[in-house]
Amino acid sequence: MNKGIRFTDEFKQDAVAQVVEGGYAVSEVAERLGISTKSLYTWKAQFAKSPHVRSEVAEQAAEIRRLKRELARVTEERTILKKATAYFARESQ
Repeated sequence: MNKGIRFTDEFKQDAVAQVVEGGYAVSEVAERLGISTKSLYTWKAQFAKSPHVRSEVAEQAAEIRRLKRELARVTEERTILKKATAYFARESQ
């Protein structure tokens, strides 16, 4: 099999289309294209979803990344405020 070779999304989508729309067996398409059946099953899971669903998943992933960054920033700010509160509490006594 082809180890280490990167395939374009277009190639992957065409391979998945042969299975999903063409009705060919995964093993047949994989053998014909010289790829592993595992790769083809992975691509099928990735590309068999509608483009709308894929874009929603990508948007959700971007939102999760943004929220994680914001959470880290807010947590850091809270930690700083806790330290400042403790410092000023000691100073006032």
